[in-house]
Amino acid sequence: MNKIFPFTFGLLFTVLAHAQQIPLFTQYRDMQGVINPASINYDFFTDHHQVSFGASVRKQWTDITGSPATQILRGEYFGANRTGVALLAGGYLMNDQTGPTGFTGVYGRVGGVITEDPEYSGLSFALSGGAVQYRVNTSELKLRDPNDIRALTDRMQIYPDLGIGAFYYQHLVGALADDYFYAGLSVPQILALDLNFPTDNNGRFSTRRVRHFYGNVGWYHFVGEGSFIEPSVWVKYVPGAPLNVDVNARYQMNGSFWVGLGTSLQGNIHVETGILIGKSLGNENTFKIGYGFDYSFQTYGSYVGSTHELNLGFSF
Repeated sequence: MNKIFPFTFGLLFTVLAHAQQIPLFTQYRDMQGVINPASINYDFFTDHHQVSFGASVRKQWTDITGSPATQILRGEYFGANRTGVALLAGGYLMNDQTGPTGFTGVYGRVGGVITEDPEYSGLSFALSGGAVQYRVNTSELKLRDPNDIRALTDRMQIYPDLGIGAFYYQHLVGALADDYFYAGLSVPQILALDLNFPTDNNGRFSTRRVRHFYGNVGWYHFVGEGSFIEPSVWVKYVPGAPLNVDVNARYQMNGSFWVGLGTSLQGNIHVETGILIGKSLGNENTFKIGYGFDYSFQTYGSYVGSTHELNLGFSF
């Protein structure tokens, strides 16, 4: 049994890693800095805010024991008072746990926005870099032979990580005056590494980190003071996994609350809502509370349950 276990668990861990190595997001527009290091936070397009902070808690597939749970802290800055090349900077801390496996990463991001006027258009390029601790809590595994648990101890390894991205936005004119169009491409996980975890009985189990390729496009159509409609698309490709496309639309009313609805190729329905505190009180700064809900209508495989996501944000 001791010789079979490392291979068996390695196979399961590899399947899990290929399915989801970077967490998914329902309210992904708040996570653009995580998805694409060159992105401009949407607070700039809606309120011309240059600084944004946020926190997110997500619980995925609630009917499965040990399902993915993710927590993120983030901060972003866009030097929109400069022309030529404007500074884009930020960072985030991410923790993700799925059953006995998980990772914690800390990242910084820096780039430049090539622009003649940041209020109207820009083309940005940026890098993200950090360190990620990957861990396997083998003490939490339930094995057929109890002696295997005593033969193994929890494992962890730290690896560097790099990401790259490009992002473009344009203030429209004519009949669509005041609207913004944006599009981005990114590889948030460039380094493809083989992670090997040794066991106490001279065995090992391993998984391969694979690159992720993301594309996103959206449009802010303003329909009144503080109100807009935003259709958006997020395309995700990971080698060895089916192409994933999210299509969403969000409506924000009078700078006070928003609602959104979307779907994906995997048969998921996304619903989101939130409130904004600040403008309604005559304050230019904005505090946001957002909630996202996912439900799967897949007709194959086991039912995995719903997904819940809570976001907090502050911009100025």
